[in-house]
Amino acid sequence: MTNVVVVPPIAIGLSRWVADDRGLLVGVLLVLLTPCIDYVVVFTGLAGGARAQLLAATPLLMVAQLLMLPGYLWLAAGPEVLAVVRAGPFVHAFVVLVLVPLAAAALVQYRRRRRPDGAGARVEQALAGAMVPLMAATLAAVVGSQIAAVGEQALTLVRLVPLYGAFVVAAVVVGLLAARVTRLDVPAARAVVFSVTTRNSLVVLPLALALPGTLALAPLAVVTQTLVELVALVVLVRLVPRLVPHR
Repeated sequence: MTNVVVVPPIAIGLSRWVADDRGLLVGVLLVLLTPCIDYVVVFTGLAGGARAQLLAATPLLMVAQLLMLPGYLWLAAGPEVLAVVRAGPFVHAFVVLVLVPLAAAALVQYRRRRRPDGAGARVEQALAGAMVPLMAATLAAVVGSQIAAVGEQALTLVRLVPLYGAFVVAAVVVGLLAARVTRLDVPAARAVVFSVTTRNSLVVLPLALALPGTLALAPLAVVTQTLVELVALVVLVRLVPRLVPHR
């Protein structure tokens, strides 16, 4: 609920900082309006959060993004921007990055329940151990594919760094308040903080790349957010357990 009700006004408000550049504006809105559904699970687990609960909420978060994003874009960037945004890449990312892995995970768990000592259990154990390096490789591939273009536009993109930094600070505060108001236990509270703070750059990047040339800065704005966020997440893995300690 926090990602749907509280975070969008913060994201839209911060996006006014780049309202003079339509490409940056669209990129900022795309990435800040969409909560993460992938590597947030890894970082939540590293911080001792309830990563299984967060993983279970992934399909719901993705469906909410599909339904809410067009309205938010219309509100914050205008109907002319919405007219050029293609839904195809977003749906493709949803199928490839969410539905297919989710179906594979369900199959593995089904096999494990049928035969606790069988291949399903071995596959589950191996994939659990490989989660962090696989996610690191994915992030490296995504960032590496755009890093040259980010370097070429560094003077333009640098104005996004304080914006994204401000979002992280605001999101952490919102996540802590939401966890306190709802009286969540410690693992769930940590998961909420990471869910509110981490954005869906890996899934929205294909959508940004499909935009017309007039919005060419949009995907670079998305990658810039990823770079800022990764630094922030490394800090938060250490900081969140102190902010939400075991009682």
